[in-house]
Amino acid sequence: MTTSPPQVNGHRRPLPVITDWQTLLGTPAEQPVVEPDHQPKPEPAEPAVDLVAQAEADAIRTRAYAAAEEQRIAAEAEAKAVEIKAEAEAEKMRLANERAAMRMERDRAEHEAHLEDIQRKREKAAREADEERAAAAEAAQVEAEGTAKVDKSAKLWKKTALAFAIMCAIVALPVQMSAFYNEDAKWLLAAPVMLEAGAWVILSGAAAAVAAHRPHWHYRLIAWALAFVAAGINLWHGLEHFDSATAIGTAFASLAGPGVWDLHEHGRIRRRDGVQTWRERRAAEKTAKDAAAAKAAQEKREAAREEARQKAMEAIELRLAEQRAQEFPDEWKYALKLAIAMGETTVTDAVWDRAWDVLHAAKPGVTANSISTRNAAAVRMQRVLERDVAVTPSKTTNAQGAIQINKPRRPSSYKPVPPVRKPGDTPSYHRAARLAHGETKRRANAAKNASTEEQK
Repeated sequence: MTTSPPQVNGHRRPLPVITDWQTLLGTPAEQPVVEPDHQPKPEPAEPAVDLVAQAEADAIRTRAYAAAEEQRIAAEAEAKAVEIKAEAEAEKMRLANERAAMRMERDRAEHEAHLEDIQRKREKAAREADEERAAAAEAAQVEAEGTAKVDKSAKLWKKTALAFAIMCAIVALPVQMSAFYNEDAKWLLAAPVMLEAGAWVILSGAAAAVAAHRPHWHYRLIAWALAFVAAGINLWHGLEHFDSATAIGTAFASLAGPGVWDLHEHGRIRRRDGVQTWRERRAAEKTAKDAAAAKAAQEKREAAREEARQKAMEAIELRLAEQRAQEFPDEWKYALKLAIAMGETTVTDAVWDRAWDVLHAAKPGVTANSISTRNAAAVRMQRVLERDVAVTPSKTTNAQGAIQINKPRRPSSYKPVPPVRKPGDTPSYHRAARLAHGETKRRANAAKNASTEEQK
């Protein structure tokens, strides 16, 4: 708390000037009491006012008030700063909350969109699966219906063929029996029955052979032979004893019955073996023809592409040969001679490598001059690195190095001082110093020898 006075009409009360401490404290001055019916007593002498003390007290109070006012102002400024900082923090927090809310809304929207996308994909996959199942079921139903129709038609064809064959046998058998009739040998009536029944027995054997995936052509051949024999008998006897219509009709019946049944068996054999129909064969031939044409066109394109590639390679090789002949004339001449000696029509890479190896004893592009240049560059780089302060630390003067020590790379005009050594003119070296100096000198000599060998 501060001891500042309250504000008056929005303005602070001015600093009071303290004059009377009793008035400031609000203590009323004492009045003399006059007792009635008594004589007044003599008033005591008032003490003398100490103005210096009063001024010091006023100064102390003024300073205390000023200090309190200063503390109040500082407290108000601090409170205002705290309030401003709190407002800034609140604004910052509000903005952060808004950004977080916006980010959350965006993430929620993205998540919802992602979920909707997933749901759409699931629904699409489900619809496609349902459509595939429906299509498969429809195809299976269509196939089943087609198979049922095929089976029904096959059964109908079998029944009608068998019925027609029986009817033909009934029509052809009387004429044959008439041809074999003899009152003295009635047992000959079994011959036409044997002919007709034999043909059907052989056809039954052919059907068994077809079902067992065995050869069936000989069964069918014997059945047709028996049918022709019966037809010949009917035609001969009918023309001789009956009219031509009867003869031709019975002969046709003898052939038609076994023939229709053989047609039925022939269709069943082709269906079993998967033999294509005429339309299927035409479609297969057309497909094969289209595939052959496409293959021929593809081969033609590949040949054209290969030819273009070969021409490009030849142009590149020709340009390379011209550049080699221009840049390396001596090597190119020797390579031409070497190619002729090796039986090559052109300078191949193998011939060029061998010619370069013979002339330079190195790989193509490497010569003695290039190696010397590289070695010189390496020496220069080593010298630069040795002079670099980041690589080689700064050298200090050796305290034990005397002028009489032979230093490498000394100019010829150098003369030692003093010119003649005397015993005891320099202190003796420490053993560690001698070892260090010998190692340094050895390394310097080794480096010098290596540099000389590289330059050579």
